[in-house]
Amino acid sequence: MPDFSNSVNLKYVKLGYQYLVNHFLTLSLVPIILGVMVQLFRFGPDEISRLWTALRFNFVHVLCSCFVIIFAATLYFMSKPRPVFLVDYACYKPPASCRVPFATFMEHSRLNLSKEPKSVDFQMRILERSGLGEETCLPPAIHFIPPTPTMESARGEAELVIFSLIDSLFDKTGIKPKDIDILIVNCSLFSPTPSLSAMVVNKYKMRSNIKTFNLSGMGCSAGVISIDLAHDLLQFHPNSNALVVSTEIITPNYYQGKERSMLLPNCLFRMGGAAILLSNRRSDRWRAKYRLLHVVRTHKAGGDDKAYRCVYEEEDPQGKIGISLSKDLMSIAGEALKSNITTIGPLVLPSSEQILFLLSLICRKIFNPKWKPYIPDFKQAFEHFCIHAGGRAVIDELQRNLRLSAEHVEASRMTLHRFGNTSSSSLWYETGYVEAKGRMRRGDRVWMIAFGSGFKCNSAVWKCNRNIKVSSDGPWFDCIDRYPVQIPEVVKL
Repeated sequence: MPDFSNSVNLKYVKLGYQYLVNHFLTLSLVPIILGVMVQLFRFGPDEISRLWTALRFNFVHVLCSCFVIIFAATLYFMSKPRPVFLVDYACYKPPASCRVPFATFMEHSRLNLSKEPKSVDFQMRILERSGLGEETCLPPAIHFIPPTPTMESARGEAELVIFSLIDSLFDKTGIKPKDIDILIVNCSLFSPTPSLSAMVVNKYKMRSNIKTFNLSGMGCSAGVISIDLAHDLLQFHPNSNALVVSTEIITPNYYQGKERSMLLPNCLFRMGGAAILLSNRRSDRWRAKYRLLHVVRTHKAGGDDKAYRCVYEEEDPQGKIGISLSKDLMSIAGEALKSNITTIGPLVLPSSEQILFLLSLICRKIFNPKWKPYIPDFKQAFEHFCIHAGGRAVIDELQRNLRLSAEHVEASRMTLHRFGNTSSSSLWYETGYVEAKGRMRRGDRVWMIAFGSGFKCNSAVWKCNRNIKVSSDGPWFDCIDRYPVQIPEVVKL
C-alpha cells in the first residue's frame, strides 16, 4: 500500500482545510453582503424613501445613541492594555583576548585538575559533544592558573559587560540616562551589595525617582521574567521607558572541584549579556523593532522536589561551591514545556490547529487513551523560533517535540556554537542572528522559549513592527558570512 501520509495531494487538502477554518468568518460574510447588495439594487425610489422614513429617529434618540456609543468606546480603550514596544537592544561581544579555544580550555583543565584525570576526560567528552565552537569567551579571571574568582574581579566583569551593553544601546537609540523610568537587571548567581541595578544608577547618574529592580537566582529564563515585569510596570506608568539588562557573571561561579554534575556548567556557560529598551510611548511606535504580544510563565516546582533540585547550587564533599545539573533535567524540562505549550497554544495557534487538537483530545478520551496526541503545528503561528541555547540536547529535544526544521533552530545552534550558553541573554543573540541574516520582516512573529532553575519554562511572543535592515554593528557583524556552519556530532580533541 502507498504511504498516504506523505501524499502531495493530502498536503494540499490540509492547506485548504487550514485556509477554510482560519477564514471561516470572512467566507461566511461574503455571501451575506452580496445578498444584501443585490436586494438593495432591486429597490425602487419609493421603497428606499419608505425605508428611510421608517429608520428615522428623533433628536433625543440620536443623542442617547451617540452617548452610549461614546461611553462604550471609552470603556473599551480604557480597559485595553497599553501596547509595549521593543525600541532596540544590544548584545555584548567579548574582546578577542577572552577567547577560549578547546585546546586552551583542556590545557587549563589538566593543570587545575592534575590529580583528577577522570574529571579531565569527562570534560573533554562533554566539550566534544557540546556544539560549542572555538570562539566562545570566558572572563579574564578564569584565564589564570589557578582561576582567581575574587569579588573585585567579579565586579570588574559585571562592569565590563553591563556598561558596554548600556553604552551601545544608548548610542543606538539616542536616549539619555535621565529618560529611563524603570530599570531591571537580572543576574542569577552574582548578587553583590549594593546591587547591580544600583551600580548602573550610580554610573549613569540616573534620576532619583527611577524604579529599580534586581532579580537573582532565577536561572536562564530570567530574561523573559524581566520582560514580563517590565510589561506589567509599563501598564501602570504611561509614557515611560524601561531598560532591561540580562546577563550572567561567570567569574565567581567557575567550579574548581571534581564532581561531574558540577563540571558540566564549566563546559557550557560563557560570557554574554543583552540590554533591551522597552517603551509604551506612542511616539516610539514607528521606530520600534517589535511589539510584545504575550508572555507565558510556567513554574514546575509545586511539590516536585526533583524539579526544584534539578538545577541546584550547593557545596561538594570537599566544600567547593558549584551548580549541580541533575540527570532528570531534560525530562523535567519536557514536562514544563508541555505545560507552557498548553497555555500559550490557545493564544497563538490558528483555529484550524486548535480544532484538530481538540478533536484529538476528545478521541483519546472516548475511544483509545493510547492514541498519540496531535501535536499542533506551531509553524502556523510563528515565523521564527528562538530556543534557549542551553546545550545541544535542549535544542535537539525541542526540535523533535515541536517538529521544527533545521532552519527553524539554526539561530539557536549557531548562537551556541559562536557564543556558548550565555544564560538569560542567549535569546537576544538568536534574534540578532535572524536580523543579521536579513530574514526579519514586518509582521513576522517570534517565539522565545527559555528554561530556568526552579523549575521554570517561560515564553515571550513578539511581532515585528517594521522591516529590519541588516545592522552595521552587533555581535554577528564580522562573522555572519561564515554562518551557518556544519556542526559535527563529535569534535575529536
